[in-house]
Amino acid sequence: MSKKILGIELGSTRIKSVLIDEKGVVLAQGSYEWENELVDGLWSYSLDEAEKGVQASYADLLKHYGQPIKTLDAIGISAMMHGYLVFDKEDRLLAPFRTWRNTNAAKAAEELTELFHFHVPMRWSVSQYYQSVLDGLDHVKDVAFLTTLSGYVHYRLTGKKVLGINDASGIFPVKDNDYDKDMLKKFNVLLQEKGINTPFENLLPTVQLAGEQAGLLTETGAKWLDISGNLQAGILLCPPEGDMGTGMIATNTVAPKTGNVSAGTSANFTVILEKPLQGYYDEIDVIATPDGYPAAMVHTNNCTTEINEWINLFGEAAALLGGRGDKGELFTKLFEISSESDEDAGGLLSYNFLGGEPLAGTQTGAPTVTRAPSGNMNLANFMQAQIYAAVATLGLGMDIFKRENVQIDSVLAHGGFYKTPIVGQRATSAVLGVPVTVMKTAAEGGAWGMALLALYATDNAKTLSQFLADVFADSEKTVLNADEAERKKCEAFMQRYRKGLQAEKAFSEIF
Repeated sequence: MSKKILGIELGSTRIKSVLIDEKGVVLAQGSYEWENELVDGLWSYSLDEAEKGVQASYADLLKHYGQPIKTLDAIGISAMMHGYLVFDKEDRLLAPFRTWRNTNAAKAAEELTELFHFHVPMRWSVSQYYQSVLDGLDHVKDVAFLTTLSGYVHYRLTGKKVLGINDASGIFPVKDNDYDKDMLKKFNVLLQEKGINTPFENLLPTVQLAGEQAGLLTETGAKWLDISGNLQAGILLCPPEGDMGTGMIATNTVAPKTGNVSAGTSANFTVILEKPLQGYYDEIDVIATPDGYPAAMVHTNNCTTEINEWINLFGEAAALLGGRGDKGELFTKLFEISSESDEDAGGLLSYNFLGGEPLAGTQTGAPTVTRAPSGNMNLANFMQAQIYAAVATLGLGMDIFKRENVQIDSVLAHGGFYKTPIVGQRATSAVLGVPVTVMKTAAEGGAWGMALLALYATDNAKTLSQFLADVFADSEKTVLNADEAERKKCEAFMQRYRKGLQAEKAFSEIF
């Protein structure tokens, strides 16, 4: 009898559910759209909306599956990494959920990076917690549990306070498959100086590796997930993970010298390391694969959101002339027309910073489009500039990998940016200067990757790398290496991009 495995990922704009069999074949999918909002000046999502969205996404999956489901072989929960979710001893939320997009913890991140001699980003949970300490926020004294969004949903389903090591590595630095003990000692001394005597590790979920079992679905959890009431308790759950970890799984990049790019609302470029980096860099995060190997990641807060805004605008313009085209079709046609752009993309320059972009040195968002007075402002050039801008910031991180002599044998890409064949793949190859592979499963994304991790928890006799090699053995894929003309076009854009960063920083201060 074939297996049924459920993976759910709470992404930036969509909560997606995927049902697979024991070979990773998708049986049904469901989704629910949601958006972050500013709450007291910080980006947030409502946990009530998270509950509603998970339920709606699963209900949508059931509708497409066409029959009720009473039991499953395993479930896996994934969500946006990082952020700040804190609860008191009665499980009451103490502050609105802070997402990865916030850039309010600059002082905390700077102090922790200096203390640890290890780059700690502003969006990491420890930075957000310590910034709350520095700001003297009253809720800090009542914090009894700190977790991520995936850890929270997993807790609602199982009652277990656990986290997969990839997601945990965005809470606090990890070493030897657990939170780094030496860094914890240093941080606890710092907290004591601020009047906080509770060891930080007492607030954190337990770290687990891919393939381990992380609890069973409770009766309360079954009702929380399935509003139809058919799903039964007792189903195995694997460790909850972050979207960067599921991106590694969805692109089969957990072995050293492999890399992956995930491009959607945000973007990240991750390389699995053979050896530690010689230095630490503000632009590079060191995290872990779901099975505990070190990985270096370039993360950007912004990717496709600004493109989506322009496509909505073009759709409104088309509607004025009676156009009623499908948004997905419009997205595809606008991506495809970029192939007709000039050899210098018309002299256009674009920054897609809806939110602050630490990698580029901006603290607030200021999306901009500008051009040389002699530039050619046509639709193809405009879209080409937007497409390059979506992944241009990753190129700043690639410069560091080159200086560190990081070896990269292959890069696989996934996410909505690659839904239109060739276009996003070609731009990514041009920006990074390496061949880029896109698999047929690229559009499945993190929910599918999470389902694979849940499947692995049912039979972990092989290593994770060996397990994934079997899953991807017959996968359809395309490999694209940007040609010389594309590389020259991209380099012309990137030269403008680098030169314009100071102006973009100044412009962002207006807002």
